[in-house]
Amino acid sequence: MSVTSSPATTSSAVTAISAAEATRAVVQEFLAARLAGDTGRLVELFADDVDWLLAENPAVPWIRPRSTAAECAAQFTELMEYTVPEDARASVDTLLVDGTDAVLLGHVSGTVRTTGKSFEGPFALHLTVEDGRVTRHHLYENSLSIAEACTP
Repeated sequence: MSVTSSPATTSSAVTAISAAEATRAVVQEFLAARLAGDTGRLVELFADDVDWLLAENPAVPWIRPRSTAAECAAQFTELMEYTVPEDARASVDTLLVDGTDAVLLGHVSGTVRTTGKSFEGPFALHLTVEDGRVTRHHLYENSLSIAEACTP
């Protein structure tokens, strides 16, 4: 059995690879900016309008709805205000990229400044990158552990 591909199929495959490479590059820049606390760069990396999803949690002050690049980038600053930066840990165990979508799987932990309580758990982050900017940021994490750490 022989497998042949038409020019259109080959072109589609190259486009998909190019989109995946571009997505991976932006995600790497996003992670580097988060690690460095570079909110200016984060604002540049987020699109003007972002599909932001992080389950609202009234007990957690840094978890709230966001939709603009500045609001999304500010989440990092707010997180550092409410937690102990020296105790913050995040590891990315897996990065999957398919076209414009990326999924990061890992673990996060930290300590809430006002209570001294710790939180930890796995996370999954779904990012979509279009035209070099993050248009979707959906974060799934152990919200119960974080809420408990925020509760006196």
